[in-house]
Amino acid sequence: MSTTTEVQGQQGPAAHDDVVLEVRDVKKHFPLTQGIVFQRTIGHVKAVDGVSFELHKGETLGVVGESGCGKSTLGRLLMGLETPTDGSIKLLGREMAGLKPSEMRRMRRDIQIVLQDPYSSLDPRMTVGDIVGEPFRIHKDALEGRDERQAVRDLLDVVGLNPDHINRYPHQFSGGQRQRIGIARSLTLRPKVLVCDEPVSALDVSVQAQVVNLFERLQEEFGLSYVFIAHDLSVVRHISDRVMVMYLGKAVELGNEDEIYGTPTHPYTQALLSAVPVPDPRMKDRRDQIVLQGDVPSPANPPSGCRFRTRCWKAEDVCAEEEPLLQIRDRSDHPSACHFAAPRDVIHADQVEDL
Repeated sequence: MSTTTEVQGQQGPAAHDDVVLEVRDVKKHFPLTQGIVFQRTIGHVKAVDGVSFELHKGETLGVVGESGCGKSTLGRLLMGLETPTDGSIKLLGREMAGLKPSEMRRMRRDIQIVLQDPYSSLDPRMTVGDIVGEPFRIHKDALEGRDERQAVRDLLDVVGLNPDHINRYPHQFSGGQRQRIGIARSLTLRPKVLVCDEPVSALDVSVQAQVVNLFERLQEEFGLSYVFIAHDLSVVRHISDRVMVMYLGKAVELGNEDEIYGTPTHPYTQALLSAVPVPDPRMKDRRDQIVLQGDVPSPANPPSGCRFRTRCWKAEDVCAEEEPLLQIRDRSDHPSACHFAAPRDVIHADQVEDL
């Protein structure tokens, strides 16, 4: 078993005073109940179980993992839409847990969300002008003396929509245009942090590229920091400065783009990357594809020790006895939650560039 050298699972490239979002050992356990009249708790679904990271000013942190790993629950925790079971979430140095509704409303000016489905995240009975302008009616001082209608038109123009369409309804727009409306709404209060919960997964591939490019432009123009949640590894690689890989409620690897995509050290990350489709069929035989055995364990009854051990080809007795921490180990250059973390070439360099 490799030895750890230094605990650096949460540190990013910038100075500590540039931290806009600080998450420490956050957990969200949903109770499992039994009975209709007299309900009793018989267990818990550990959707998020001890995740820690820091987000720096102007940085994009990509969060990846398969369905059910806790990505979207983490996003809801960051927004205050779910209350953590345990742990700490600090936005601009202020703890979010335990705030009164009025205090939380003020804090949400600094953190907004772009939801996954542009079809269900917009009220079909409201015009685009009403949807984008609604935050101004809640936080009237955000207008700073401007005319609300003109401010909405300016936001529509910023996200690439025709300001003259301000009186149209969501059903009169395409999927990509609806997502731009959602982005415009999230920018109304000039937030510092944007939580993007799979914002391009429901869009066509060509539209995905346009929306991702829009996110990059807005980040520079508005000085935004992103938590970009996605399951598409190519999209995350394109937009992220750092990437956090999640498995069954845990963060299992954290590093910059080159570290995660070039020298992944956790077996789960290696398996994810090996499953990425190769554009050139001639390259198929040159890659080291990893086929995982078994199913993902239930988050209500996760395995002891390492949660990935039931599907891992490296697993030994220590993996069942001791939970590996997210640490830098002697055979890796970035934090990985694996006792036997070591780089493995699962995708050749030229294939990584094509992701």
